[in-house]
Order: sequence, then structure tokens, then C-alpha cells
Amino acid sequence: MDIDTYRQRMESSLEAVRKEFSGLRTGRASTNLLDSIHVEAYGGSSPLNQVGTVSAPESRLLTVQVWDGSLVKNVEKAIRDAGLGLNPQADGSLIRVPLPELSQERRQELVKIAGKYAEQSRVSVRNVRREGLDTIKKEKPPEDEAKALSDKMQKLTDEYVQKIDELLATKEKEITQI
Repeated sequence: MDIDTYRQRMESSLEAVRKEFSGLRTGRASTNLLDSIHVEAYGGSSPLNQVGTVSAPESRLLTVQVWDGSLVKNVEKAIRDAGLGLNPQADGSLIRVPLPELSQERRQELVKIAGKYAEQSRVSVRNVRREGLDTIKKEKPPEDEAKALSDKMQKLTDEYVQKIDELLATKEKEITQI
């Protein structure tokens, strides 16, 4: 049994939660905020970064330079409907997205959302551990070797759960300190 395979899968869970956290608005402009937005374009759905350039020229402003002028309305609608509490304003092919101040209520809501993302990631890591333990049982190695492998899987799981908890604590601080 190769523990590195399970380490890589746990690492991908950690990367997924990092990506989710980068999309949570903290009051400072981050181009990652718009990463999850998809735009109706050319008869399908395209990620926003494939129809325009997203930048953060100021700490409280994002801009989207739409490459195809016919998609400006669609991009504007996609940003407005994304549930991020943003109100984009089109100016030709440039869309300005001002970031409003976060209310205390909204901050608490963002902390809860971050907690949900972290819990999903912890569950994912634990599922990888369970699969690893199932593999150990199926392979039926000698008892002492099985115990050593099980202990390694548990240590690996604990390590990644701790990393997720540290990311969550950092994100919560970032959300509440602004």
C-alpha cells in the first residue's frame, strides 16, 4: 500500500478549501472573488476569466475588461446573480465592481460559510483515510504491519485536519478584522 497516494488526495482536499476560501469576500478586492462566476456565452457557460480580464486596481474595486462587447450584459448579470452582494456597473466594455463595506451580520455569515467549507474538506480527508484503512483490511498484511499502516493513515489524517483548521482560523481572522 502506498501512503503517498492518500497524501496526494488529502492535499487536493486542502487545495480545494484554499480555493473556496479565496472566493470569500473579506472587504479587500481580490480577483479570486470572481473565480466561481460563470457567464452565458456563445451558447454555453464559460468561466468569467475566459471572457474577460479581472483586475483589482484599488483595494475596494474590481474591474472586468470584457473582450467581446456583446457579452458585457451577460457578464454584468452573472456577477449580480452570483450571490456575492456585488453591484457591477458597466462602462463600455469595462465593468466596475465596487466592494461595499461588510456589515457585522455579513461577516458572521461569511465565517459560517468558511466553517462549512472547512467541514466539507475535513470530511473529504476522513473519507480518504477510510478508503486507506479499507485497503489495508483487503490486503490483509501481517498484524503488526497493518497496525503501523493504520497509525500512519491516522497521523496523515490528523496532519491534514490540523492544516484545514489553521486555514479556517486565518480566514476567520481575516474576515472579522477588517
